[in-house]
Amino acid sequence: MDNNNFLQQLLMLGIGTTSLVAEKMKEVSDQWVKDGKLDPEQASHFANDLMQQLKSEQSNWEAQFRRQLRTVLQELGVPRQNEMDELRGRIDRLERQVRDLENRLWR
Repeated sequence: MDNNNFLQQLLMLGIGTTSLVAEKMKEVSDQWVKDGKLDPEQASHFANDLMQQLKSEQSNWEAQFRRQLRTVLQELGVPRQNEMDELRGRIDRLERQVRDLENRLWR
C-alpha cells in the first residue's frame, strides 16, 4: 500500500469532516438567529470562533497522526527515505568498485 496515498486519504477525511461540521454549525447558528436565540453578530462570532478551534484541533490531529504513523512504520521495520537513499548510494559505490576490480582483472 502506498503510505503517502493512505495518509492523503486520511487527511482528506479530516478535511471533509471539518467541512461537514462547518456546514452543520452554520445551519444551527442560522436557526438560532431565526429563533431569536442569537443575533446575527453573535452567530458570526460563534461560527468564526468554532472554525478557528476546529482548524487548530485538525492541525494538532494531523501532526499527532503523522507521528503515530512514523512510529508504526518504524516498528514494522519500514526504512525511511533518507535510509533508502543512503543504501542506494552505498550500492552504487560497491557496484563501481566491483566494475573497477573486474576491469583490472581483465587487463
